[in-house]
Amino acid sequence: MSKIILITGASTGLGAATARLLAPKNKIIVHYYSSKEAAEKVAQDVEESGGEAFLVQEDLSSEEACVRLVQKVADRYSKLDVLINNAGGMIRRQAARELEWKLMSETFSLNTFSAMKISSLCIPLLEKGEDPNIINISSIAMRHGAPSATIYGACKGAIDSFTRGLANELAPKIRVNAVAPGVIDTPFHEKVSTPEKMKKFKEITPIKRIGEPIHIAKTIKFLIENDFITGETIDVNGGLFMR
Repeated sequence: MSKIILITGASTGLGAATARLLAPKNKIIVHYYSSKEAAEKVAQDVEESGGEAFLVQEDLSSEEACVRLVQKVADRYSKLDVLINNAGGMIRRQAARELEWKLMSETFSLNTFSAMKISSLCIPLLEKGEDPNIINISSIAMRHGAPSATIYGACKGAIDSFTRGLANELAPKIRVNAVAPGVIDTPFHEKVSTPEKMKKFKEITPIKRIGEPIHIAKTIKFLIENDFITGETIDVNGGLFMR
């Protein structure tokens, strides 16, 4: 059965890989903010793989933009089967003794508040879907409290907690899960991690390599297909964090 899937932040990295993997026979809503050309390429790839693509542009760091995004989706489709809250990023690293209120507010708006608000707004559409589910993207940063990334880690920790709370509240109709990526080779690290830091990440990862976006996309696909999982956060990090 064809699914209607909204992926935020789908122009590059994890979102783009997920859109391409899920494309065949599905309707993929490709959200982007500034990477229009990249988003158009993702949409083209979705169409060429036998799916249907719908491009939507919004800056999700404000409540108004989140509302506009979901309204655009509702104007196009009468229901939603899957919501993947992937949009976000580390605006910049900052030492704990220097934390700025503005940076904290901006980081939480982009990574946490947007996912929470979009999830809330999409509930009526998801209730009409087939085996509807929400998948949030968390991070290994919430597990090990990465120095200079404490704000970002706290944002993702909030997403982890929100996932469990929402799973309880929306059961049994809507499933809610999360994926916590480790160090993945995406444009995310081009901004915030030096080549030396990436080399160090590789060295300390037990399987001795950096992850690829497809590793996360495959995990998302698994969560969509397995209808007996809810309230779970799956760590995909090459053993960098173990429980």
